[in-house]
Amino acid sequence: MRAIRLPAFSIAASFGTSAATWVLLQQFTVRGLVAIKFLAIGRMLGPSAIGSVSIALLGVAIAESLSDTGLPQAVIQGTNTPTRSELAAVWTTLATRGLLVALLLIALAPVMNSQFHLGNALVLLQLAAALPLIRGVASPAYFVVQRNRGFQHIAGIEIAAAFVDCCTGLAFAFGGAGAYSLLIGMIVGETLKSTLTWATMKPRPPIRAAWSGIGHYIGFSRWIWAGSVVNLLLNQFDKVVVGKLLGPAQLGAYQMSSKLAQMLLTDAAFAMGQYLFPTFSAQHRHDARVAARLVKLYLVVVACGLTMFVVLLRMTAAPLFALILGPAWMSAVPLFKIFVINMAIGALIAVLVAYLRAVGDAKATTHASLIQMVILFAIVPPLTHFWGVTGIAWSMTVGMGSAATWMLYRTLRRHNAPSFP
Repeated sequence: MRAIRLPAFSIAASFGTSAATWVLLQQFTVRGLVAIKFLAIGRMLGPSAIGSVSIALLGVAIAESLSDTGLPQAVIQGTNTPTRSELAAVWTTLATRGLLVALLLIALAPVMNSQFHLGNALVLLQLAAALPLIRGVASPAYFVVQRNRGFQHIAGIEIAAAFVDCCTGLAFAFGGAGAYSLLIGMIVGETLKSTLTWATMKPRPPIRAAWSGIGHYIGFSRWIWAGSVVNLLLNQFDKVVVGKLLGPAQLGAYQMSSKLAQMLLTDAAFAMGQYLFPTFSAQHRHDARVAARLVKLYLVVVACGLTMFVVLLRMTAAPLFALILGPAWMSAVPLFKIFVINMAIGALIAVLVAYLRAVGDAKATTHASLIQMVILFAIVPPLTHFWGVTGIAWSMTVGMGSAATWMLYRTLRRHNAPSFP
């Protein structure tokens, strides 16, 4: 196979401001800090407390997905760099969205507390409402820096926020704050991140209400929104079912097995997706044929590495849980063995999504999500009836495999995608 030489877009290890090294360093550090916090607090508090926090974050994820504007991705993918007035309209839209989501979560907290049988977790649910508001007021210059592939700058902010999040969460956990410690750490970390986007990133948009000037983003962003809504059903459907039918303790075991598999397999791929989306976008604008060739190379390398890692993790699942989380979590081992397959597929999807969005084919990812949703609705009831929570986990894996197959088909059939030489 002929070597691909792309000096301007090389991912060779370097420390230039646009090097993939910064994305990998960011992912390794941030996910490592999240893992330390999550696993340490999980070991201290047990499945039930983790399940309660998971339901609080579930509410945030649902509200944010339903209100996703798609504007960040549109800014990154667009042909022209946004002006300050356009960024002001982006900020107004995102800040308003964050405020409305926060108010909605506060209003619905009593209903969620009752429906998921959480007992005295009302304040925990309301505290989570601060997260979308803090994220919404961050500077949209962050997206411009992503567009310009300023990965060194982004890595500095993300690592600083994750470090503060981890330290704060652990401090409150050891101080006896219980499940609240996880959310308090996240709130402090997000506050620092939003502050740093305004303090260190340019161009700074004027802080004023502006609603016009971003209509040209709608054509692309509407597919992002549609994808977010469908992905909401796909990514949160299983958690809602487990939490509603089986309660916080079972949800905690389900979430921990999923989270650990995600940390070990999917997070690194999503980090590469953060690098690949703006990189593929820039390369596609420059030479679409080379971008198509690159995505094939990435897919082959990622698939081979994931296969070996999945086999290793399934063989060592029981001792891994015993060492990291302790005997209280051993019931989650069978779920973990399923989720490592699930998350490996998710890692491949991260590469495919980055490419398809970069070339402007965001609707392909939405179509894949719709396929996954139809399959899930068809197989979840019977598999849950016969195998309970294990059936739900296998259903998610089959659905993700179907979505990945569709996106791979769309990627390979593009007219401007040549075969390997």
